[in-house]
Amino acid sequence: MAKEATEVPLLQNSTAGTSSWAQTFGNIIVAIVGTGVLGLPYAFRVAGWLAGAIGVTIAGISTYYCMLLLVHCRDRLASTSSSSADECDEIHTYGDLGCKAFGRTGRYLTEFLIVLSQFGGSVAYLLFIGQNLSSIFRTHHLSFSSFIFLLVPIEIALSWIRSLSALAPFSIIADICNILAMAIVVKQDLQLFDGFSERKMITSLAQLPFAGGVAVFCFEGFGMTLALEASMRERKRFPWVLAMAFSGITLVYVLFGFFGYLAYGDQTKDIVTLNLPNDWSATAVKIGLCLGLTFTFPIMMHPINEIVEGKLKQSEWFLKLCQYNSGRGRGVTEKFMVYVSRALVVLVAVVLALAVPGFGEFVSMVGSTLCALLSFVLPATFHLIFCGSSMRLWQRALDYCILICGLAFAAFGTYNAANGHSRGS
Repeated sequence: MAKEATEVPLLQNSTAGTSSWAQTFGNIIVAIVGTGVLGLPYAFRVAGWLAGAIGVTIAGISTYYCMLLLVHCRDRLASTSSSSADECDEIHTYGDLGCKAFGRTGRYLTEFLIVLSQFGGSVAYLLFIGQNLSSIFRTHHLSFSSFIFLLVPIEIALSWIRSLSALAPFSIIADICNILAMAIVVKQDLQLFDGFSERKMITSLAQLPFAGGVAVFCFEGFGMTLALEASMRERKRFPWVLAMAFSGITLVYVLFGFFGYLAYGDQTKDIVTLNLPNDWSATAVKIGLCLGLTFTFPIMMHPINEIVEGKLKQSEWFLKLCQYNSGRGRGVTEKFMVYVSRALVVLVAVVLALAVPGFGEFVSMVGSTLCALLSFVLPATFHLIFCGSSMRLWQRALDYCILICGLAFAAFGTYNAANGHSRGS
């Protein structure tokens, strides 16, 4: 999922244009790698190990290319920008590109999709935490729903922290726990590996979009593209750094999904850590992951809060309320309403987490629809609008191919994920 509007975790004290290629490389890893990777072995089980590997590879290459399209669009607009005071002239975020392409409607559409995709990532966090904690404490008669409800006051309190820099280290801790979890899973894989006899290469071509949806979800951080590129001291090297990062991440994703499916076969669960035995090492990693995600949940929610609060402060009723309570101080009223809105956003995410059927199906649906629109459809559309007149025929054809395939993938992937009961649990 995108983490637009969040600070770059490894560069908290850096200003734009001062980061080395190594810092940017590390930051790309932090921005992209998330909990979705732990659902890849299940995607390989559903689609088959060859189909899963193809789906992850296609998703990685396509996401990399479309990230470069955003940078190209921003550079083209910067070279032709005017000195007018139009609200769409400043291009810093994904929403700014939407505004430049389609006016306010484009900004609202882009920000709406970002909000929904961030909700998807936040709900996935809650699902992961609830399912892993219930697997650890299964003897205490606490259900998945119980752990989700226990998280509510914690997440509301954390969402009231205004400084992201206080929470950013936990994002790195969560990624470290992700790596440890992957290492333990691979170790377990090697111990359980009994050959390819019962492992299918392709279960069905119809299941390829499911694996692709999970894979697209795994490539989080798309909304950070412009911020990552702008943070580099040598911005011309960004495509090279991004290519290195994506090559490594895609390879790790393919190997992890492959080995996870080989180890557990048809018993592979939608969160592969649930397949691990309840020994001390696996339990420690699960708890570390849950703690890390608990504290990074407000970071995932931050873009939502920024957009909601921005619209809230522009609304007529909010301005009238602040004016009515001006005797108590506008700042107090405004702060109170911000706290209320953040609490309501957390509650919406909790309700959604309790309503979704399962981690695997949910992740694939979010990846196939919202993430596909943000990662493929909109970048290709913006590129055609801003750069179409100067592109070669093959470049326009490629953009149209990405646009059409992205829309088809979103439609078919949504249908496939909605019928997840056919795959079994």
